Amino acid sequence: MHELGLLRSVVAAVEKAVHDAGATGVEAVGLEVGTLSGVVPEALESAWLIATVGTVVAGARLEVETVQAAVWCPTCAAEQSIDEFYALSCPVCDTPTGQLVHGRELAVTYADLDVGQDG
Repeated sequence: MHELGLLRSVVAAVEKAVHDAGATGVEAVGLEVGTLSGVVPEALESAWLIATVGTVVAGARLEVETVQAAVWCPTCAAEQSIDEFYALSCPVCDTPTGQLVHGRELAVTYADLDVGQDG
């Protein structure tokens, strides 16, 4: 399961953010996952506990947002959503296009850090 390895990299990046901010913990971490990224959101959710155990991120919620794949169609002059089974062509007019504009994302969108309260 390569999702566990990916999550370990995410956890390392969030731990650095916690350290840099002087935070005490993490409430939630958000990820964007494209439908053509090769990453299975359910596998990320299943591996989250394992990836965070023993880290400052342990106990944080993982919130995964799926990003639908889309291509730019020069004929329609518009972005068109595709699913993972479409060839790279416009689903509206069938114009071939290699201009994938969304779908390969795998990004940390936020880390809700616990910075504590003063006084």
